[in-house]
Amino acid sequence: MHGTVRLINAVFYGHHGVMEEENRLGGRYEVDVEADLDLADAVASDDLHDTINYEAIYDIVKAQVTQHEYALIERLAGLIVQEVAAAYPALNAVEVTVRKIGPPVGGLADRAEVTLRHEP
Repeated sequence: MHGTVRLINAVFYGHHGVMEEENRLGGRYEVDVEADLDLADAVASDDLHDTINYEAIYDIVKAQVTQHEYALIERLAGLIVQEVAAAYPALNAVEVTVRKIGPPVGGLADRAEVTLRHEP
């Protein structure tokens, strides 16, 4: 039985961007993580070890957003994808969306976002 576990809209303050003031002042980032996997064992066992631990996923995302500085949200999303895939090799796919709130685009924009999907 295949399914998807999602962590939706984890919110952090980070210092990422191409512009100097983005790195100095920082900004708000929102992250979604979607993990596709076989959930048959988890359904039968009701045991966390038979699925992914979304608290552990949250910790991966938090560390990447808050403890590092990247120029591109593509890099940030890619490293989250790589770390989640490495932590859970049984995943069929992992997808990460990173949103930068209020990006500096010379006008009004709610957010800029990138989505990366890895299918081992």
